[in-house]
Amino acid sequence: MDRKRIVFTVTNDLVTDQRMNRICTTLHNAGYHVTLVGRVKKVHKNLTDQVYSQHRIQCIFHSGPLFYLEYNLRLFLWLIGNSFDAYCAIDADTILPNTLASIIKNKKLIFDAHEYYTEVPELIHRPIIKAIWQHVLDACVGKAKLAYTVGDELANIFTYQYQIPFHVIRNMPTSKITETYASTNKIVWYQGDLNEGRGLEETLIACANLPVGFHIAGDGLLREKLKQLASTLNITDKVFFHGRIDASSLHDYTQKAWIGINVLSDESISYQYSIANKFFDYVQAHVPSVCAGFIEYQKLNKQFEVSVFSEYSAASIEKSIITLLDNDVKYQQLKENCKLAAKEWIWEKESVKLINLYKKVFDE
Repeated sequence: MDRKRIVFTVTNDLVTDQRMNRICTTLHNAGYHVTLVGRVKKVHKNLTDQVYSQHRIQCIFHSGPLFYLEYNLRLFLWLIGNSFDAYCAIDADTILPNTLASIIKNKKLIFDAHEYYTEVPELIHRPIIKAIWQHVLDACVGKAKLAYTVGDELANIFTYQYQIPFHVIRNMPTSKITETYASTNKIVWYQGDLNEGRGLEETLIACANLPVGFHIAGDGLLREKLKQLASTLNITDKVFFHGRIDASSLHDYTQKAWIGINVLSDESISYQYSIANKFFDYVQAHVPSVCAGFIEYQKLNKQFEVSVFSEYSAASIEKSIITLLDNDVKYQQLKENCKLAAKEWIWEKESVKLINLYKKVFDE
């Protein structure tokens, strides 16, 4: 059988991207030749060996408009210089070079929308930049032969907006062996990027007067601000910054937590309709979470109650944590529900849909 060649393109550094690792590995195992392209950041780790091919682009600029211009140009030239049967753009920031390459090569364009890109916190107060990205999306997305996103709500929005069907591939983790740890140390755990709108400052304040430690795995723009806030509140002894943890090791850390944090600002429509990777990661680690009460989480929590909902404020987060501190019966029930959900919300089941979508697009 002729192995179809698929290229996936992102703007991150590849090493900690669990979602793309799952997608690329799944399609490689299904018989496709897969290449994942990203970039080299200023501070970067060596690539880990994978069954699929990897390539990182070196840029002069590392942030702002000049980075996106440079990266898209370098990516376009690289795509033109290589041969693929399908070009898959991950979100808006790589869709233009993929669209142009697919047209020039007369090959298939695929669009994977991880989020509502033009409604992320970084863009909602920057109308000119937002409008530019929206024009790019309007010009490109309709040309995709296959499009999918992370949840039903975003799929409905995008299907209406771009007049092509969007399918749903939820970002669920692979099933893992999870150890049972005694919760004598009440670790409140956050994993992910340290950016605005993710409840980090609010959680830190909420933990200040509670008998819990706050552990943070990840990096981003808020790191130094959070360290300063911990110092101001005089709680540096109970706030721990782990930095970025390799995907292969992250589960070992997560399963030692007492609860996970997934509280997001409702200012961003993207946050309101997306499903954060960490939500499913917490479940797979059998860790109940304090979670934003957005519609996708409400639907999932009706299936398996694994979270308590919180508004986006330190007071509300503190109240939710106290609820679980004071009610161990409730906490243990959530934990048992996580164990049940961890058998259902897994990539082994979700990946079947992904394989079928790619088979269909290549059979057309």
